[in-house]
Parts: sequence; structure tokens; C-alpha cells
Amino acid sequence: MNITQFSMEEILDPTNIIEGKRYEFILDVDIDEEDELYHEAGIEIRVLIGEKEGAPFILNYFIMEKAKREYLDFALEDDELEEILTFCKEEIAKA
Repeated sequence: MNITQFSMEEILDPTNIIEGKRYEFILDVDIDEEDELYHEAGIEIRVLIGEKEGAPFILNYFIMEKAKREYLDFALEDDELEEILTFCKEEIAKA
């Protein structure tokens, strides 16, 4: 998996119910043609990141096929989740 482009937005909580910060990342990823996640139109991963006491973590993620805008029922492997979390941590640190 290779992240080709992304967007990041902080999710604000005007009620102050949620502890810590929340971010939404939209990741465009290149998937190898041999991978079961591969779709010709491409894949997008929406990742919700929580950050508490300076430690970001993945709250949830959704995988979407870009052409039809349909969510796919796949789970990412642990190493893929770690790669995504590392990427998101680096981008949060830059912000």
C-alpha cells in the first residue's frame, strides 16, 4: 500500500464532550494488482484518529472504492494499520 495523497481535518467538538483531539484523514492509496483490495478505479481510506495526551491512535477506518463511492467490507492487516498510523502521526506533528 502506498499513500499517494491525503487530506486532514481536525474535527471540532463544540460541546467539549469528547476528550482530546479528533482528526479525519482521507487517504488515496495505490494497491498492488495482486491484492484483494485492488480496484481499477482506486481505493480511498477514511481514517478517524484520536489524540489523547499527545498520543494519536486509530479510532476507526472505512475503505471505499472511488468510482462507485461504495464502502468495502475489508479489514486492514496490522502492518497496514501501523503504516497508516505512522503516516497520520507525522502529519499531525507537522500541523
